[in-house]
Amino acid sequence: MSTPTFRVWLKVDASGKILGRLATSVAVSLMGKNKPGYVPAVDSGDFVVVTNAKSVALSGDRAAKKTYWKYTGYPGGRYETKFSEMVEKKPEEVIRLAVKRMLPKNNLRDVRLNRLKVFPGEAPPTVEANILKVYERS
Repeated sequence: MSTPTFRVWLKVDASGKILGRLATSVAVSLMGKNKPGYVPAVDSGDFVVVTNAKSVALSGDRAAKKTYWKYTGYPGGRYETKFSEMVEKKPEEVIRLAVKRMLPKNNLRDVRLNRLKVFPGEAPPTVEANILKVYERS
């Protein structure tokens, strides 16, 4: 018998925050590890709304070095995108990929990622109405 879960909506402002530290705290909230009744096999995490994704930062000179790549499966089908281009075109994807890679690789990963809402600027008023807590830690 699983325990009932009460999901809270958390708001995280990404402006000026380091990407890795932000993704770690978001992943912990999505998994529910910050709750006293945490069980690894039970999905008891919260909803997380990340705003201002365009102004996320990387430490040191990683902003110039970091690249994202995908592979089509065909010879010569590897595509690389620099971090600066990715933040301009798809800032939501930068945070979503960082959080996805910090979650455990199991059947609950996609379910937990569905509770992550990322916005390049401010969140729309319909989402703002659900937020109960503002996450202040880095």
